[in-house]
Amino acid sequence: MSTIGDVKIPSVYVLDGGFSTQLSCHVGTTTDGDPLWSARFLQTHPEDVVKTHLDFLRSGSDIIMTNTYQASVGGFVKHLGVSPEEGLGLIRRAVELAKRARQRFLEELQSPPERRPLIVGSVGPYGAHLHDGSEYDGHYADNTSPETMREWHIPRIKTLLEAGVDMLAFETIPCQVEAEMLVELLKEFPEAKAWLSFSCKDDKSLVHGESFKTVVKKCYNSNPEQLVGVGVNCCSPAIVATLFQGINSDREDDPIPFVTYPNSGEKFNVDLGWVDRDKCVGLDTYVHEWLDLGVRYVGGCCRTYGADIACIKTKVKSWIEMKQMRISKST
Repeated sequence: MSTIGDVKIPSVYVLDGGFSTQLSCHVGTTTDGDPLWSARFLQTHPEDVVKTHLDFLRSGSDIIMTNTYQASVGGFVKHLGVSPEEGLGLIRRAVELAKRARQRFLEELQSPPERRPLIVGSVGPYGAHLHDGSEYDGHYADNTSPETMREWHIPRIKTLLEAGVDMLAFETIPCQVEAEMLVELLKEFPEAKAWLSFSCKDDKSLVHGESFKTVVKKCYNSNPEQLVGVGVNCCSPAIVATLFQGINSDREDDPIPFVTYPNSGEKFNVDLGWVDRDKCVGLDTYVHEWLDLGVRYVGGCCRTYGADIACIKTKVKSWIEMKQMRISKST
């Protein structure tokens, strides 16, 4: 937060982009359909994981997320044939690789950066490890108890925090019950901060069907001391503004900070893969509108590259400069 006179200009953080998307530039293959997704490369291509983090840092990311979205002890044991302790070791390695990339980036700079890049531990939903598509509609919430989800999440969250991440990202959460459980679980780690980001099927609802606005308010109000933001990721950029509109209309003095990192706008076809890229506009096109609505953490998800993050960074800088200019003229 910077200040001109008595007026405060909010801090905005640029996130990274689609990790598996950028990683494919280094490993030469995609991770689509893999039960471990990009987490497999923690074991097989650790240096390429570092290079991917570096791509985003060099493009202007203030925050990079660990390659642990689909990482779990059970998943590593089942699909990599490692022991449970070795599975935890791979989660620790994810943090170490992000730290290694940050250190290389800092060493490249001619002078210290305005702010040191942060490392955020990626915590994907329970359904991602099932590898049955249930994370896309959240239907596992109908037959899985909050306690079962809680016990599954704890080892990864605990390991990420012990390994030294700066924050956590509860991301692509498809259902209210899991979101509420995670917000409560966060209280068991009182020194930790996190953001909570949902997966939505349209401009009103989570993919499981609950009202986005209602769930956002409920979750944030239950733990505002630890949640640095609430929002949406892995969706079309076209629905983001509508999702956020009106949430803070009755809390001008204490607005909920928003986070968003949508997909490129492309659509996934099971037979053809990602399609309609020629119909998409850059995410940076939306950035000023999102920031005006209260977004304070902004980046990209699937099918977004380092180049997309560089464009977002430019738009964030121009928004801050316009804010500063308007305030200076009025004082």
